[in-house]
Amino acid sequence: MASCATGTEAAIRAAACRDGDAAAHLKLVSVLVIFLTSVLGISGPVLLARYFQGKPLYDKAVLVIKCFAAGVILSTSLVHVLPEAFESLADCQVSSRHPWKDFPFAGLVTLIGVITALLVDLTASEHMGHGGGGMEYIPVGGEAVGGLEMKEGKFGADLEIQERNEEEIVKMKQRLVSQVLEIGIIFHSVIIGVTMGMSQNQCTIRPLIAALSFHQIFEGLGLGGCIAQAGFKAGTVVYMCLMFAVTTPLGIVLGMMIFAATGYDDQNPNALIMEGLLGSLSSGILIYMALVDLIALDFFHNKMLTTADESGSTLKKLCFVALVLGSASMSLLALWA
Repeated sequence: MASCATGTEAAIRAAACRDGDAAAHLKLVSVLVIFLTSVLGISGPVLLARYFQGKPLYDKAVLVIKCFAAGVILSTSLVHVLPEAFESLADCQVSSRHPWKDFPFAGLVTLIGVITALLVDLTASEHMGHGGGGMEYIPVGGEAVGGLEMKEGKFGADLEIQERNEEEIVKMKQRLVSQVLEIGIIFHSVIIGVTMGMSQNQCTIRPLIAALSFHQIFEGLGLGGCIAQAGFKAGTVVYMCLMFAVTTPLGIVLGMMIFAATGYDDQNPNALIMEGLLGSLSSGILIYMALVDLIALDFFHNKMLTTADESGSTLKKLCFVALVLGSASMSLLALWA
């Protein structure tokens, strides 16, 4: 965050760090490094899921990966994205202006992000309900229910059809969650990339390259775990992985182009406002998706975790540990990025 009143020593140190040529060289290196680490992070869970698919522990392993992913995404939103959004809009260059000093816009836009994610969820759920999963089955011989006549001898087959319909609805829900999650993460990645691309401070960029590499690995593991469980076709999986991998590098290039065209660096008030608003929106989306569509859905509605036997209890504990590890890993990175 820029300081409106800077001491002489700090000003000299800041001036020494501002080297456009050195910063441009570091940013070009970061494009390649961050792309490779993003590919590594997101492809790991997807390739493991493809390899272990059909094996006895496949479903349990994917569930544990997904719980780790939920922790990563929740930590990303609360420890990384939201504080940075508040910080950008609280910068003295922004907070001294109207209307930014009159109202907590970061919190408002985060709320809008949460409500928007809920609206998308409700709309998609209603669409899935009308799309074929909404038939009602009542075991009464000879009564026509939901367009099917459920006579004796056909009930077992009809029940099997219902179970298949329910499984398909669950898959559709998982696909929706993965897609909305990717939208929220892409917002976040664009902000990271553009901010880094506009910066001319080599002292800031150098440690950021290492920190963001780890950041992209963990975030990729999170999103990759959700994509793996959703059961997309191979082409869709490749497209989603590629979109995640290229977004931050493209953001860096876009930031460099913005600086070249306008002279705005990452401390320009207009850049700070845009960063704060986009960060708040993506934070709201990620908070909703992590809490409602990942954590609550798995811990309270997944059949493998709601069974009362010993295996269900052990798996629940393992998933909770994975959730804590995912949250802790991503939170720890806030020390550097």
